Amino acid sequence: MLLTGTEGLKALTTAYETGRALPGFVAYNLETVQGIVAAAEAHPGRPVLIQAGSSAFKHAGREPLMRLALDAAASSSAPLGVHLDHSRDLDEITACLEAGYTSVMVDGSHLPFAENIALTREAVRRARDHGAWVEAELGALPGDEDVSTNATANTSATAMTDPSQAAEFVAETGVDALAVAVGNVHGFTATPVRLDLNRLAALHSAVPVPLVLHGASGLPEEQLLGALSRGVAKVNVNAELRRAYLQATSAQLPTALPGSDVVSVWSAGRDAVTEAATRIITQLTPA
Repeated sequence: MLLTGTEGLKALTTAYETGRALPGFVAYNLETVQGIVAAAEAHPGRPVLIQAGSSAFKHAGREPLMRLALDAAASSSAPLGVHLDHSRDLDEITACLEAGYTSVMVDGSHLPFAENIALTREAVRRARDHGAWVEAELGALPGDEDVSTNATANTSATAMTDPSQAAEFVAETGVDALAVAVGNVHGFTATPVRLDLNRLAALHSAVPVPLVLHGASGLPEEQLLGALSRGVAKVNVNAELRRAYLQATSAQLPTALPGSDVVSVWSAGRDAVTEAATRIITQLTPA
C-alpha cells in the first residue's frame, strides 16, 4: 500500500511521539526493492520508506527506479512510503513529486546557510502542492552515501549541527523533518561511531520537528536507542543493506557460475536484504 504524503507524515509524527523511528532503506535495483518490501510485509502495520534516491538514479535511471519503487509500494500489503533521498536538484524533486513520491529530502547542506534556506523553502513549496512532506539537512556528514570508505568517525564540532541555527532553519523553511550531523558518518567506519548525544538532546529541545539520523549502518545499539530517545524519528540505512547484498551474492557465485545461474545470485542478494532490513525494522519499531 503506497502511503499518501499525509499518511506518511502521520507515521513520522507517531514514531516521534512514541520514541520509535521510520526505517528509510535505500534501494538501487529490483532485488533491493523486493527485499525491502518483503521485510515490511513481514511486519504488518509498521510503516517503512523505500528510498529510491538521487545517487541511485545514476545507476538505474530515474524513471525506471522511480516507477519500480512506486509500483512495488502500491502493490504491497505493507504501508510503504517512497522517499527521494539526498536531492540537490529542484527539477528532480518536482519530477518525483509529480510521479507520486510521498516525501522528499532536499539536501542543501553543502550550501551557505542562507542559500540552504532558500533552496529548502522552494522545495517545501513544491512539495506542499503535491501533498508530500519534506526532510532537509543542516550540518556536514563525512563519508560517501554509496561506498564505505573507512571515513573517520570523529566529526569536528564546527561541522555538526548547531541547535540555535537549526531552530532558525526550521522556522524559516517549514520543513517537516531535519537531518542532523551529531558525529554520524555515511557508511561503515574504521573505528566505532560515537554520537554526540548531548548535542542531539539540545537539538531535540530547540527544534519542533522530528530529527533524522543518516549513517546508521553499524551504529552500536545503545547509540541508536539513545538517538531515538532524543527526537530521532527517521533512520536511514544504506551500507548495511549493500554489505548484506554483496556478501550473499559473492557467496552464491561459486555455485552459480558453472551453470550460469544468475537468478540464484540475485535471489540470494534479495533474501539477504530482507534479513538485514527485518533486523533493523524490529530495532526501530519494536512490537
